[in-house]
Amino acid sequence: MNRSKIEWCDHTWNPITGCRHKCQYCYARQMTARFAGDVRLNKMAKKDYSLVPAADGGEDLYVLDAQMMNETDNPLIYPFEFEPTLHRYRMDIPEKLKMGNNIFVGAMADIFGKWVPDSWLDEIFEVCGRNAIHNYLFLTKNAERYVEYGVPSGLENMWYGTSITKESEAGRFNYLPAGCRTFVSIEPLLEDIEPEKHNVMFRQVDWIIIGAETGRSKDKVIPKSDWVKEIVRIADNIGIPVFMKESLVPVVGEKNMRRDFPKQLQHSEISPKMKKKLFDICAGCKEEMRKSSMITLLARSKRGEQPKQFGFMCNKCFKEFCKKSSVNIPDLTGLAEDAVKNE
Repeated sequence: MNRSKIEWCDHTWNPITGCRHKCQYCYARQMTARFAGDVRLNKMAKKDYSLVPAADGGEDLYVLDAQMMNETDNPLIYPFEFEPTLHRYRMDIPEKLKMGNNIFVGAMADIFGKWVPDSWLDEIFEVCGRNAIHNYLFLTKNAERYVEYGVPSGLENMWYGTSITKESEAGRFNYLPAGCRTFVSIEPLLEDIEPEKHNVMFRQVDWIIIGAETGRSKDKVIPKSDWVKEIVRIADNIGIPVFMKESLVPVVGEKNMRRDFPKQLQHSEISPKMKKKLFDICAGCKEEMRKSSMITLLARSKRGEQPKQFGFMCNKCFKEFCKKSSVNIPDLTGLAEDAVKNE
């Protein structure tokens, strides 16, 4: 799990890497080539990986149950470059995050590509189900696969998106699953997608992301500001939040940038493990509260030994307890602040 440099998510999770779309503008293909090591030697280490058939009958796919290491015992992140690979050892990563996050699943792959086996998707969605505090965002050029596979529907934390870069691809939104949170990523924006023709798309999706092509290619397309403004105008008319990536600053200017998130992606939950550390039950009113906002109850059975913690009590219950027990209320910071509020 990586803290993401992609502005519209908190983390990227890559249980699958690699893709067979062969897009010329793909940043992920270039990145894997930099961190692959000697692919020829990696493929010779057959004891470290297994092969499985591709779902579309193409070349076999790679499976890593444990992270592959090079000859100097350093981890290989993409040992087979951009060949589709299941990194099974990464499946436990979402449960290690303490807070709920917006997680982009498969930033280095198209995990709904035709070549990906259903069994790989089964493993991913099983992990998502066990760690429901996170929002999971999926993005594919093969939106038909969402319905073919049967993605979980009706869940607020599962987001299914498709990529559109030009007018001829605009119809992909029609394959986004019904009854689900959906979004469209118009990145890189390579031409005017004529948004006035696609009012249905804007009425059906929950979020629109727009970005320009990045990199140093001499053929890089710089979108016109009017292309972007028209998308935003129609989205605003229908009430769809729009997120512009930083690559659009030179195109529309900082003052015209939009970085809107849907409400469902604006909150963070706490993991059960972290909640157990941060929260406890008041010994008086039995309400669950943050430990930091309550009085810690300590006791010791004999003089000289270290007192042991045995519970917590909210300020109100603690003051009532002191009064009932004819004990002077201690001059504590939290209690003093509470007294001021009540005056």
